Amino acid sequence: MREGSPPEARAGSDREGLKRVGTGPANLDPAVSSLDRRYRVALALYAVLAALAWFTLGEGKVLVAGRPVELRLVPLVILGGLALRTVLARQAEKIRRGGDGGGGSTPRSL
Repeated sequence: MREGSPPEARAGSDREGLKRVGTGPANLDPAVSSLDRRYRVALALYAVLAALAWFTLGEGKVLVAGRPVELRLVPLVILGGLALRTVLARQAEKIRRGGDGGGGSTPRSL
């Protein structure tokens, strides 16, 4: 393009040289893809922490409400609760943003 050409003409030619990368629905909104990535990382870290807790803790038992419970299960229940909270928060965020999330929002007739 020439130096004196209108900006509209230059903008079109600049965009033609760019390659389009990742043309999926997740790439339309960077905030959504960032949330999905953070969600996957969070669940993976919960799984790693659960595995570390399982292999680190011994075979002891503790009394919970008068019943013996394996010591290994206590951190797993806590991490499971945190993972459930993370899943519910993601679903709530999808609903707030208007995303379907696979569950559908309209009831099916029987």
